[in-house]
Amino acid sequence: MNRMDETFQTLQMSGKTALIPFITVGDPDLSTTVEIIRELEKAGADVIELGVPYSDPLADGPVIQRASERALKQQITIRTCMETAKRARAAGVKLPFVLFTYYNPVLQTGLELFFDLLVEHDISGIIIPDLPIEESAQIREYADRANIHLIPLVAPTSKERIKKIVSSARGFIYCVSSLGVTGERAAFHQKVDEFITTVKSYTTLPVAVGFGISSREQVEHFAEICDGVIVGSAIVREIEHTIPLLSNPDTKEKGLLQIRQFVAQLKV
Repeated sequence: MNRMDETFQTLQMSGKTALIPFITVGDPDLSTTVEIIRELEKAGADVIELGVPYSDPLADGPVIQRASERALKQQITIRTCMETAKRARAAGVKLPFVLFTYYNPVLQTGLELFFDLLVEHDISGIIIPDLPIEESAQIREYADRANIHLIPLVAPTSKERIKKIVSSARGFIYCVSSLGVTGERAAFHQKVDEFITTVKSYTTLPVAVGFGISSREQVEHFAEICDGVIVGSAIVREIEHTIPLLSNPDTKEKGLLQIRQFVAQLKV
């Protein structure tokens, strides 16, 4: 059984919803990323999405784009991101990791080596937002062989494709709460709940929702109908705001605590 499966089983047995933070690896630097991961676990996170910084992020809004730019200046690569997961394990982190990356870095690594590295670095799943279901058969074979979950994104526009997308999914289903790129939103389309209910009718896998969720109230709302809630831009923005604290050894602990407290208040 994959580490992620165990986490979701435990949560479902206790009637709880997974909190899944997204961070950009290498923002503001690699050693601080490991410390932030530790703080996220202390704050009550259940799974962490490790974002691979990318120069042409089709799904990412301005907050995550800026984080990617900061990380890329330090030559962060997809392998660096995997190594960061291993460093977090060495620091005592137990929760599952999901790698969020675009397809080009995967292709450049080579599929066989890529999945060997995922296993070696104890990463439970991958999300590749620019890989459509129609073109995912080969990578899904590698993923299944390695017991790595290929997690699909399902959008409100998927409609008749929903059943096809979720039928080959592993780990959990990532429901995109709104159209467009990532970023905090004050409100969501009134039919998003109906969309999530439709997705749940096609699968027995956990269903998580993301894109735009930024407040405890929003987390509480979606926790009523989902198995997991993904928060990205709001956390990346909080990290961005604390960079002046994190970059000063005298105030670094204060910055890390600020991030932990922000994430802890999202946990329901």
